[in-house]
Amino acid sequence: MEIGIIGAGVAGMAAAIRLASRGHNVTVFEAEALPGGKVSEMAIGGYRFDSGPSLFTMPQYVEELFEVAGVEMEPYFQYEKLPAICNYFWEDGERLTAWADPARFMLEIEQKLHVPGGVLKKALFDSKRKYFATSRIFLGKSLHRLNTWLGADIAKALVQIPVLDLFSTMTRVNERILQHPKLVQLFNRYATYNGSNPYKAPGLLTVIPHFEYGFGSWLPKGGMISITRALFELACAKGVEFRLNTPVDEILVQDRKAVGVRVGEKPYYFDRVVSNVDIFFTYKKLLPGQKEPKRVLRQQKSSSAVLFYWGIRRSFPELDVHNVFFSDDYRTEFECIEDGNIFSDPTVYVNITSRYCPEDAPEGCENWYTMINAPFNSGQDWDELVGKARVNILSKLSRNLGVDIEPLIECEAILDPRSIEQRMSSHLGALYGASSNDRMAAFFRHANFSKRISGLYFCGGSVHPGGGIPLALLSAKIVDRMI
Repeated sequence: MEIGIIGAGVAGMAAAIRLASRGHNVTVFEAEALPGGKVSEMAIGGYRFDSGPSLFTMPQYVEELFEVAGVEMEPYFQYEKLPAICNYFWEDGERLTAWADPARFMLEIEQKLHVPGGVLKKALFDSKRKYFATSRIFLGKSLHRLNTWLGADIAKALVQIPVLDLFSTMTRVNERILQHPKLVQLFNRYATYNGSNPYKAPGLLTVIPHFEYGFGSWLPKGGMISITRALFELACAKGVEFRLNTPVDEILVQDRKAVGVRVGEKPYYFDRVVSNVDIFFTYKKLLPGQKEPKRVLRQQKSSSAVLFYWGIRRSFPELDVHNVFFSDDYRTEFECIEDGNIFSDPTVYVNITSRYCPEDAPEGCENWYTMINAPFNSGQDWDELVGKARVNILSKLSRNLGVDIEPLIECEAILDPRSIEQRMSSHLGALYGASSNDRMAAFFRHANFSKRISGLYFCGGSVHPGGGIPLALLSAKIVDRMI
């Protein structure tokens, strides 16, 4: 078959690799000059930054693409496991390292928080149990096809319903199991991995820690951009044709069937069409005159972010690749985000790839990817919000590290919800499409296929199963199976 894919994000490239490996002729249209979508990079003042996602978990989904293609991965892509998943800092001076080794992490909380290690063991077991009970259904298959609900996997999952915490919230589950407020806050943080609020998100989302503690936290050699480069090179090796700098203007539909795409005045005809474009823009821009799934498009958006890319002319041995400086009032922080504002004491995430990739910063310096959670763009005065956030972030980091950070900044770039929407084509700057604050959110996400237009499929973070690199890669796998 001739297959056209719109968008060369990681999901679009993954779908292209899978489909080309089956013998289909695949053409990928990308509006930008380079592939990758959100998984991109920037270089300023001698520093290199991954400008999009900074966390790499579940590498098996990248490995699987090379297996499907029948190509050895090592020449294209290499990565290493991080011994520490994240360093955590609180305003009272408490510091905690979440080690990848559970036994070491248990010892850490026993010594520093005086909490029995068995508490952590119980939380990690709970997360693992939920993952194995649900992953093959909720992550690996379409929730919008009848055959998903007729297999043996669904029967096994139904037996597990009492332990899935479907009718509780994430924070209530964590409070029940973890006992200590700092551990609760640490595990509540995983709601932000899909742009949700832990005080509203369903308890099932306590499955997310297993992505890190069960499968590990990894760093690609060369940074996250290495994922983009590897998938692009693999797709090219499998014969995928890329048309970069080629924005698609319309998905062509005849008799309720997708028959191709239009670029300017030129049509390109295909047997199947896959959109890796944000589902909102797919309907609003690429499907003029077609009926929209209004309920889906009106869903509450996920959170966004404000990012500062700072070149820091000093090194901090107490920091690692992933670091989090917690707010003293986590609940109020999320309430502010839902109100369209940024809390005065935000939780700050600092990613430093130069800890393992020294070429990312000059000698003796560090590349700080500094991020706070923020609301999606609803017309706020972002210049004012970003200015205040910068002051509050620098104040927080300086307090916690005992050093005035601002004079150490050699170069700076800023990303906020406006520029996220513009550069990454994420509607309103929402990083994960729809939020997961409702227990039925997974079922309300757009399906990976069109119910009204045959031959039209969807992949990427704005559709099922959700945002983030692992789930985007799974969306491509679902589309491949359908086609």
